[in-house]
Amino acid sequence: MPDTAPPVAARGGIRSFVTGVGDLGRGFAFWSRRPGAMALGLVPAAIVGVVLIAGLIALSAFLPDIVDTITPFADGWPTLWASVVRIAAGTALLGGAIVLVVVSFTALTLLVGEPFYDRIWRAVETDLGGAVPGGDSGFWRSVRDAISLIARGVLAALLAGVVGLVPVVGGALGSVTAVTLTGWLLADELTSRALAARGIHATERRRLRRAHRARYLGFGVATQLCFLIPLGAVAAMPAAVAGSTRLVRSILAARDA
Repeated sequence: MPDTAPPVAARGGIRSFVTGVGDLGRGFAFWSRRPGAMALGLVPAAIVGVVLIAGLIALSAFLPDIVDTITPFADGWPTLWASVVRIAAGTALLGGAIVLVVVSFTALTLLVGEPFYDRIWRAVETDLGGAVPGGDSGFWRSVRDAISLIARGVLAALLAGVVGLVPVVGGALGSVTAVTLTGWLLADELTSRALAARGIHATERRRLRRAHRARYLGFGVATQLCFLIPLGAVAAMPAAVAGSTRLVRSILAARDA
């Protein structure tokens, strides 16, 4: 899995992780400053969310049949072991699907809602002071980033699914893997607009992520956990765009200090 974040262990890393969580909180606080722009950001998130949740519900409804189909080798096993294998397989499939839905939600929502989120981004940039950067932050950049994010999301879903196959502890390990990888991907995608608009592209973005990995991970994991709450993805998306812009401004200010 390319460009995944290592565990946060050092005290400084934990502080940075918490700061990243706070970046999302400051994104939510932007509702009090620009409620109109933030409210518009709910529209594309709601549309994409309804479509993806419908797909997830359909998968859940047919999951027992799918699991039986992909595990015919367990038909002659003792009931206990057959149940263990099939529960693990179902957990892996559902966990992988949830990871893919979360990552696809972000990519598709940012793509569909480009004009809405561009308005939020510009409002945050203006609020923080200085000229709004005018680099490559438009529709076609969003298309490229959406394709890239979905492709990496598929890899994350596969990895989380494989981890979920571990008997007994697979469900917990798969969930932690999914949250960590998806959070990392979300932070990367959500910060890409503010960075690309400043002419900062792939190589330099990777360097910044490595230098601030704990903060990126804290922001991304907090965002991803909000997305797992019913209707949380819709409510959190405008705040995630605002918070990611503040995060970028902060790390660039530290770099240039």
